[in-house]
Amino acid sequence: MAATLSQPSNSDMSQPGAHYLGVDLGGTKTEVAVLDGSHRFLLRERLPTPKHSYTDILATIAHLVSLARQRCQLAADHPVGIGIPGCVDPASQQVRGANTNALNGQTLLMDLQATLACPVFVENDANCLALSEAVDGASRGSRLAFAAILGTGCGAGITLGTHIWTGRNALAGEWGHNPLPWPTALELEAPACWCGQRGCIETWVSGPGLAADHLRQTHQSMTPEQIVQAMMQGDRHASQTWQRYVGRLARSLAHIVNTLDPDVIVLGGGMSTIEPLYTDLVSRMEEHTFTRPIATPVHPAMHGDSSGVRGAAWLTGKALKQGIG
Repeated sequence: MAATLSQPSNSDMSQPGAHYLGVDLGGTKTEVAVLDGSHRFLLRERLPTPKHSYTDILATIAHLVSLARQRCQLAADHPVGIGIPGCVDPASQQVRGANTNALNGQTLLMDLQATLACPVFVENDANCLALSEAVDGASRGSRLAFAAILGTGCGAGITLGTHIWTGRNALAGEWGHNPLPWPTALELEAPACWCGQRGCIETWVSGPGLAADHLRQTHQSMTPEQIVQAMMQGDRHASQTWQRYVGRLARSLAHIVNTLDPDVIVLGGGMSTIEPLYTDLVSRMEEHTFTRPIATPVHPAMHGDSSGVRGAAWLTGKALKQGIG
């Protein structure tokens, strides 16, 4: 059955006795979870992602969904939400832009519907983060929220209330593949991005982007964690690298404020857990916003690395309310 329903509203998430089944398909692990109508986890299980084999990926998802149905006594046709590191192209219905390369070019939604014999809802993992935080997290109650993942890559999702805005081409939120705004002379020699462009925001504000910048400027090869630790211990070079990072992120988010003017910005991914990031981020954003001061709060994701699987589960809310599955 094709999943063509709109995304859930807040009222869809508070149905007594309802169960929400979601799968977060990541590059290293695949996780299944079941939430109840009170937003509590009833089950969480994960397996390594067989990322080099599309057939094995389908089998892993099917195994985890079967396990969840059995343990939580769910119907065989209970709807399933899936978060993936890419998106389903609206025209071809094939996955594109996934860093798990085995997914690209595959008709994942149709294949999962055939394999699982139930309604299936597939969304980009950043959209799942955004939905999770809009339902009961850091952007709850917002009219429009922007949620970005700052991790190995750099993506984002946009929510209107608790409706995901994907756009006509399923490109909404691909903020990380715009050029870094207001580049300095140092930044004009921009690094290449895997997408084929140069100087994408992702190449500057992802974790690998931080490490690459430090290597270029200091000739020291350090992980993002090591750079942050050295910065906190007062290392001058690490502190300079960190200040460049915060400035680039501030400019990139100022672009979002000037374009969307969201009620709140939520940050997820590994870089979002670094507390010093929030010390002067908004004030540095204000250096580039059209109006200043601004009242846009920037918060870390409330549900952390649980947001992906929670958002995937919430994708099924509208179907369950309408009695589908």
